[in-house]
Amino acid sequence: MTETSPSLRLFELLEILCAQGRPFTLANAVEACGWPKPSVHRMLGQLEGGGLLAREPGGRRYAPAPRLLRLAESALSAGTQQSVRHAVLRQLVADIGESCNLTALSGAEVIYMDRVESAFPLRLELRPGTRVPIHCSASGKLFLAYLSAARRGAILDGLPLTRHTATTLTDRKALEAELEQIARQGYATDAEEFVDGLVCVAVPVPAGGRRSVHSAVALQAPAVRMPLARALQQVPRLSEAAQALARTWT
Repeated sequence: MTETSPSLRLFELLEILCAQGRPFTLANAVEACGWPKPSVHRMLGQLEGGGLLAREPGGRRYAPAPRLLRLAESALSAGTQQSVRHAVLRQLVADIGESCNLTALSGAEVIYMDRVESAFPLRLELRPGTRVPIHCSASGKLFLAYLSAARRGAILDGLPLTRHTATTLTDRKALEAELEQIARQGYATDAEEFVDGLVCVAVPVPAGGRRSVHSAVALQAPAVRMPLARALQQVPRLSEAAQALARTWT
């Protein structure tokens, strides 16, 4: 048996059994996973007790229970929504011609939820799941600008304002002044503050009228190909994409 936590082992067993595509007995389950019979018997009992598996009439064969089917439907629905969001980003990149991403606030960092790269060979490839600093990225500064004063202060109090480039803001007063401006104008920029030669513009994804911002859509481009002044001209198109993305969460 693999060295995994008990909960993950239960999930692994479910994955193996559901792949069979038909109801199964204890013997079928043992044959499919190759684990000791007493362990499999105990795990099937746990899954049945949790409402994820149910016994068919006769009591010998197990099949997915309604709770598991609802979980599968929810997962499929979430996958569909993710595909819709990715399609919005793809169209945005097709219109603008530069890489775009969907980000979220994760603790004191920014995490990339999705990203579509431009077709140009000169680009910075950042995969979904990548984390970037909050104080020198466009999305990060946008999130900070929309946080409550108390939460923003708590994050900045524990955050070293590390210098990444010559233009990184490492003075707290200067950063807070820019955050106030971002809150007024409704978008944020990264003027080569995280990576030399790379500019970024981020706009908030609306969140039901609340002032806080939980996600953002951003454009990222080499400054030699799209200077920041030209990237700022794309704010209206970024805002359109943000509105489309917001509808996928309603």
